Order: sequence, then C-alpha cells, then structure tokens
Amino acid sequence: MSLIECVPNLSEGRRRDVVDAIVTAVRATPGVRVLDAVSDPSHNRSVITMIGDQAAIKAAVLILFERAINAIDLRAHRGEHPRLGAVDVVPFIPIADITMAECVDLARETGSAVASRFGVPVFLYEEAATAAARRNLADIRRGQFEGLATKLADPAWRPDFGPAAPHPSAGATVIGARMPLIAFNVNLATNRLDIAKQIAAAVRQSSGGLPAVKALGVPLLDRGIVQVSMNLTNYQRTSIATAFAAVKGEAERRGADVLESEIVGLVPAGAITWANPKELLLATFSTNQILETRIARVE
Repeated sequence: MSLIECVPNLSEGRRRDVVDAIVTAVRATPGVRVLDAVSDPSHNRSVITMIGDQAAIKAAVLILFERAINAIDLRAHRGEHPRLGAVDVVPFIPIADITMAECVDLARETGSAVASRFGVPVFLYEEAATAAARRNLADIRRGQFEGLATKLADPAWRPDFGPAAPHPSAGATVIGARMPLIAFNVNLATNRLDIAKQIAAAVRQSSGGLPAVKALGVPLLDRGIVQVSMNLTNYQRTSIATAFAAVKGEAERRGADVLESEIVGLVPAGAITWANPKELLLATFSTNQILETRIARVE
C-alpha cells in the first residue's frame, strides 16, 4: 500500500479546543493515522502530521479545511510566524510505494478541490509549482494575509486554483509536494531581536548561508527571549548539528549564548540517529519524535 505523509500547518496555536477538534475530525477519517500534533502559542501555529494513501489523505485534508475555515479567522489572528491562510500550507511527502510525481498529482487534485469547495485561492509550491517563482514558500507567503488582496490583484500572482481575491477570513493556502523537512529552532538567552535576525540572515541560504536552510529571527514574548526559527529542507545537505553549530557560532560572535534548541514535530531517523541531543542542547526530545518509530507504532 502507498504511504504518504502530510503535514498541514494551521494558523492557530493558542486555542487548544479548536486544534483538538480539528485533529479529532482528521483522526476519524478512514485510512488516516495521525502521528503527531504540536502547537506553539508564540507562533500561534499548529502542525499536524498524518499518514495514509492518496484517497484517505485527500479526504482528511478536505475535512481539515472545512473545520479550520469555520473556526479560524485571520482578521483576528496575531502570531510571530508568517502566514497567509487559516490552513497555511499543506505538503505531501512520499514515504513508501509512492513517487514524487504521484504526490504532485495529489497536490494538484487536492488544490483544485479546496478552491472549488471552499472558495479559497490555492498556490502550488515546491515540486508541484507551476512556475519557478512559486517553488519557494517564503516567496508565496511574502506580504502575508494582510497584503494578500494586493498580491492577488497582480496578474503574476494569480492563484493556481480559485478566485483572484482572498477568502475573507481564511485568506489563501499553499499546497505542494516535497521531501521531508525538519523544523528546528534555537532559543537564545537574550531578548535582543536584532541579534536573532542577524543570525538568521547569516545562516539562511537566501542570504548566502547554509544550503537548504530557511531561517527567521522571532521574539518569544511570553518567555522574554528570542529564537532563530529554521526549516532544514534537505538534512543531507545541512544537518541539524551543522545548523546548530552555525547559530551557536554566530551568537557567540555577537556576545549571546544559546539557551536551548527544539525539534518541532517529527524527524526522519536518518537526520537524528547520529546526532548528540546533549550537544544540541535539545530541551526535549524522545524517540517518539522519530518518524519511522511513530509509523511502526501505529501499524
């Protein structure tokens, strides 16, 4: 049987009841297994990890959109993480007996269905992108929800599916196919946002830093510290250990200390089995966060 991982990102991380209701609805979809669901109040964002075959995953994503659109209003949403939609991004990742091309087809089928059923503009990204300028999620998301109407008015940014105007409360969404991504954050023992932003610029690929690394400097207001929030899009090109060492070195050059790090959600075994959690100052980590372990436990 084919096995696809899907990792929807929701623009809600503070109302636990809302997130739980969405996860419960997804979990009830026949053929879908929810492996993980994690929320970040500072980012005001939740990440759900589920697996299943093409039909089951598509059905679960449509249920997720239905529940999220009814419960999340971006006009009242505030958080540190960039976003343009209530369901901000939905990637499909091939795991077993499935090709990337089939995941691309699934992304396009699902994107068309979301636009038709809910009136939400849909952009395709990464391997499913219809133009080179749309491969990078950050480029699509630039301007965020607040700038979406202006962006969609530009013919160059007409959505791949749906209306050329934002959904009033749900904005737009980005759907695509990609390889596994690792969400890795490093917290600094300082409240200086300028330092976090400088470090993020130094380590991210787009600024000449590490390959396959995206990074932002964000405040964690509830803790009075700042964070370098990273996505490692290819851990074989830049490992977690390499990214951590780079952030630590850049912090030391600016007179700041690393407080701790964290892996958000699940991570492939190949990305962590050789790393030393103590050296990475991982605040929390268990084998339960290894993707293959979670899959084995639910089979």
